[in-house]
Amino acid sequence: MSTLKEQLSHMPSDDKYSFSRPMRDRESRSARDVRVNISENDKRGEYELGACGYGKNNVKLLYVRRSDELRHEIREYEVDTHLRLSSQRDYLEGDNRDIIATDSQKNTVYLMAKKHGIHSPEAFALLLCSHFLYMYEQVAEVSINVEEYPWARYQVDNRPHNHAFIMCPTATRFCQVSQLRNESPRIRGGLKELRVLKTTQSSFTDFIQDEYRTLPDMNDRIFSTVVTATWDFSTATGVDFDRVWDMVKECIMQNFAGPPDTGIYSPSVQNTLYLTEKCILNKVKQIRSIEMQMPNKHYFDLDFSKFSKVIQGQNKEVYLPMDKPSGIIYARLNRKDFSPKL
Repeated sequence: MSTLKEQLSHMPSDDKYSFSRPMRDRESRSARDVRVNISENDKRGEYELGACGYGKNNVKLLYVRRSDELRHEIREYEVDTHLRLSSQRDYLEGDNRDIIATDSQKNTVYLMAKKHGIHSPEAFALLLCSHFLYMYEQVAEVSINVEEYPWARYQVDNRPHNHAFIMCPTATRFCQVSQLRNESPRIRGGLKELRVLKTTQSSFTDFIQDEYRTLPDMNDRIFSTVVTATWDFSTATGVDFDRVWDMVKECIMQNFAGPPDTGIYSPSVQNTLYLTEKCILNKVKQIRSIEMQMPNKHYFDLDFSKFSKVIQGQNKEVYLPMDKPSGIIYARLNRKDFSPKL
């Protein structure tokens, strides 16, 4: 799995986590507040330690829920655990007494899965945050990233198999949960690598005409993209995280593809992206903000006019795939804050 974790607005299209800098790489509010001031007599007096932390990356886990001898369910995760301590003497003084070893963090992932089971990436990340903050008073902040492998139950003659599964990488699910001590957790769900294409019902016309333009108006074009989306929850109370992920994916496909017989018209990637985000906020009230990225995956018409002896008429069947360079379209849609301003 990819390990890229970059800032979205300037990132490549295969970014692993989100459009803004991931929680564990971002200097938190508390990290800014809890800087270590070096005494004037210390040779380090001209420096201060900024954001810091440590953890275990890429902890692989398969969980099998056995309803009976033959009927099973599985969830396979890759988990990152990151901790920030209230003291920074491990960095400044080489004092390791407060450190929870990264190997211990790895063991914790397996032990929590065995003890409490696994229900969703978000719920498991919340459990890990709660555990580290409760068990270790020196921990000031916990950040957990979970990526799920897309297993689906194998079908035999339209019947689901009891214990056989097939990898179906239509889209990859992930989440980030970060929690400061004595504060509520910050929960971000995500979807990436959802590649979609439709062969009509898409256009792009009436854009700026000037001396730099070579692209003609396209009244009917192939529309293809690889969708990445992240969304921030306002609460964890009463949230069915699995259902939310399915609804986000459903909104994406509903606004991209439309009804099976007629489809849905798209005047631009920008408009399709906005309508999708609006659909998600309308359907999931616990989401306060949604951000999406939809890079163009171009399929250009091939000009066969030079081969008139071989091909007659207009070409509407053969296209040239071209993914680089590509346009990049992204936006964040937030709920407005209607609370009274004093």
